[in-house]
Amino acid sequence: MFERLQKLTENSYVPLSNYRTACIVVTKDGNSFEGVNVENPSFNDGLCAEQVALANACSHGYKKHDFQSIYIITAGDKISTPCFLCRQFISELCDMDTSVICYSDRGESREFKVSDICPYPFGEGDLI
Repeated sequence: MFERLQKLTENSYVPLSNYRTACIVVTKDGNSFEGVNVENPSFNDGLCAEQVALANACSHGYKKHDFQSIYIITAGDKISTPCFLCRQFISELCDMDTSVICYSDRGESREFKVSDICPYPFGEGDLI
C-alpha cells in the first residue's frame, strides 16, 4: 500500500505549499478508492485527500459503515494524522474500529482506530 500511496501523491495539486497527501480507503467488500489533496489560493476551499477518497467511494454508492481501512501518506519524514476537519469526516462515515494507517514518505507507519483519532465525535445525536 505504501508504494501505491507514494505514487498517488504525484497527482496532488499543491502549487502553494508543495505539501502532498494521498489517501486510499478500502471498503469492507475489498474495493478501494483514491484521493489526493487539491489546494486553492483561498485555503478554505482546498480539499484534503481523505475527503476526496471518501467522497469518491460515496459517489460509487458506498455509505456509512462500509469502510474497512484508511491509508494516508503525507509529504515529509514525519508521520502525520488527519486534520480535525478530516477526523470529523472520517468519524461520520466510518465505524469507530475502522483502521487508519498513517505513513511518512520514508515508509514508517502508525496504525490507529477511528476512536483513537476522534474520541469525541460530533454526530447526529448532538443536533437539537
